[in-house]
Amino acid sequence: MVKSICTAVLITLLWSINSTGQDKPNVLFIAIDDLNDYVNCMNGSIHVPTPNIDKLARSGVLFTNAHCQAPICGPSRASIMTGLYPPTSGNYLQLRDTFIKQSNEASRKAIFMPDYFESHGYKSMAVGKIYHNGDAANTFDEYGGMFAGMGPKPVERFNYDPSKIEGKVGNTQTDWAPYPTNDSLMTDFQSARWAVDKLNQPHDQPFFMAVGFVRPHVPWYVPQKWFDKFPLDSIQLPPYRRDDFNDIPAFARKVADAPMMPTTEELIKANQWKEVVQAYLACIAFVDAQVGKVLDALENSNYADNTIVVLWSDHGYHIGEKNRLAKQALWERDTRTVLIFKPLNGEKGLTCSRPVQLLDMYPTLVELCGLPANTMNEGHSILRLIENPKRSWDHPALSFYGVGNIAIRNDQYRLIQYEDESMELYDMITDPNEWNNLALDATHRPTIDRLKNYIPQNWAPLSEHSRYNFNEYFKAKSNFK
Repeated sequence: MVKSICTAVLITLLWSINSTGQDKPNVLFIAIDDLNDYVNCMNGSIHVPTPNIDKLARSGVLFTNAHCQAPICGPSRASIMTGLYPPTSGNYLQLRDTFIKQSNEASRKAIFMPDYFESHGYKSMAVGKIYHNGDAANTFDEYGGMFAGMGPKPVERFNYDPSKIEGKVGNTQTDWAPYPTNDSLMTDFQSARWAVDKLNQPHDQPFFMAVGFVRPHVPWYVPQKWFDKFPLDSIQLPPYRRDDFNDIPAFARKVADAPMMPTTEELIKANQWKEVVQAYLACIAFVDAQVGKVLDALENSNYADNTIVVLWSDHGYHIGEKNRLAKQALWERDTRTVLIFKPLNGEKGLTCSRPVQLLDMYPTLVELCGLPANTMNEGHSILRLIENPKRSWDHPALSFYGVGNIAIRNDQYRLIQYEDESMELYDMITDPNEWNNLALDATHRPTIDRLKNYIPQNWAPLSEHSRYNFNEYFKAKSNFK
């Protein structure tokens, strides 16, 4: 009897190996655009029901103090996929995929993450928004496209068009409304369907599959049923103080200026702030449902027990805090993001509050998959934190926005230093909203000096391909106007 059972188990194991033909773990790499810490499993000021992302967090390790390397799509994703900090690559500001490796010598030598996995026997597949322009960098073996891009979009906007507002400068897709009529018209719905189909197919090579969702990126359009989950009279507004900028440097305001975007004060005057929050929450609920489809397909596939899952967002987003509805700044709400790892084994439902970086995903996945380290990676493998989130960790998270502007985040403090050497310092435990700038308080000088040790000595010049021309400070810095 025992022999029969053992034989059956062996046959099942051999069938599983033969049916997949895979000798290494697969990777499911899920990206979400502009998702801040309102996700329910995070400890943000607002909690949006996100049952599918929460379920993934319960099955792996949730990093609650994870930060991007640049608070805008293009350079953040370039940093993730090349493994390089912006001061190394020169990619500080927005840029197109095709220019990521043209910035300087260091960026030209970088190996894109999917290319590195391909060089070690993996098939790479992707759909949706992985780089800023999907996969215009042409790094995946198979790319499923972005379907309707950031759309679909109506002929006329519903609520916001900066070109029709006096004093607004620049372009943005920002708008909010229940639209279109059906989920199936949404880019993310189609991306999820593509990924589900791929997970149901046989793959004889280990695969690196990237699935990029665009919501809650603007425009904040999803069908009406998602808005209905958040009645206006139930909307909780984010924390906001009109005098928030009274104690920050003038230079900070220049760096964070987003003149094309609506401000909180403008929305309050127009009685539209709750409507914007409602739309953002609706978009989060919608994208969580699409994530759920992909995770369910993996769970019911032949690859369920041999696939590492990582879910991340490229940066955070202000939804009214600090008089902003934007990213493009170095405060906590802009750089803090969602990061979840589900390894093949280990304890489940863990939470880690150590400061980690999106840059750390590349070396971590390489180590989890048993591949040789890519020596050009500037991030740190966080495998030891996945194994034990309470372990000591000596690496702060570094975020950059233009040459000379940096945020340094450790377990307790956030130090921001600008190009003119003006600073902000916040105790993120006692002041999570960053309302009390401690930088001019002499008692905090030792903390500042300690954190300043992590500021790079050398900063690559801003790439000629990297720019943000709506902000006057960055427009003056760009190599083309």
